[in-house]
Amino acid sequence: MKSFTYERPASPSAAAAAAAAPGARFIAGGTNLLDLMKLEIETPMHLIDVNGLALDSIETTADGGLRIGALVRNTALAADTRVRRDYGVLSRALLAGASGQLRNKATTAGNLLQRTRCPYFYDTNQPCNKRMPGSGCGALEGFSRQHAVIGASDACIATHPSDMAVAMRALDATVETVRPDGSTRRIPIAELHRLPGDTPHIEHALAPGELIAAVTLPRPIGGAQLYYKVRDRASYAFALVSVAAIVQADGSGRVAIGGVAHKPWRVEAAEAELPRGARAVSERLLADARPTHHNAFKLTLVQRTLGAVLAEARA
Repeated sequence: MKSFTYERPASPSAAAAAAAAPGARFIAGGTNLLDLMKLEIETPMHLIDVNGLALDSIETTADGGLRIGALVRNTALAADTRVRRDYGVLSRALLAGASGQLRNKATTAGNLLQRTRCPYFYDTNQPCNKRMPGSGCGALEGFSRQHAVIGASDACIATHPSDMAVAMRALDATVETVRPDGSTRRIPIAELHRLPGDTPHIEHALAPGELIAAVTLPRPIGGAQLYYKVRDRASYAFALVSVAAIVQADGSGRVAIGGVAHKPWRVEAAEAELPRGARAVSERLLADARPTHHNAFKLTLVQRTLGAVLAEARA
């Protein structure tokens, strides 16, 4: 691990101002960043510890939603009575992610911004445009069973690893940020994560130094809320395919998919097909899919997983 400097700012605006400097990174739980630093994939020159910024509360909003502080730990969020009652898809997604020990440390903001677990990204002997722009993508001609089937490009076929982000996408969450100049903005979750295009190293819409302060959920919409995660082993594994679904009594609802793209994948137009069943929804969701030889099975897996979700919701 390379040497770095360290500070603990007194306010979110001070943290954002400090992070605007080249080579600076925020650190909270550190469950992803520290691993990347040990491998020298991430080599920040300055770490800004945001754990003391009092961004760890869950509050009810004026319109009946929830405002979740950026530093709320995954365990606390999954166990919150309001989340379990009104946003069951989020609680289920959180409990499907990582291990209990990691959930005790991982934060809401860090979960949204965690980096891909693509093995070519983690292997510094392999080309990776996300790790080293312009070096190529080893996964394109390599083993790509875990990789994206839609929304990818010739520069990158990695997937986003977060379970929580998939549920947040189904819930239409909004991300609140603080900029280095002290101003704030609100970013719809649909606009936070970017598709790779020609710049897969630019993974989100945040500007340099911009700090996530909270995530806001709109007022509850009810319905059966489910999260199914299909993985290679029963625990502590990232999704091959995951489905976050909110299904109403009349058959309408929302569906977001994980494990298939560079970001949580949701196509609102496909949700009109929910009364017709999983096959119709899947065909619209994955209409532009470009799977590899190794991961074409994910197309069928999405349909079958969604079918299982819809069957349970309707039961």
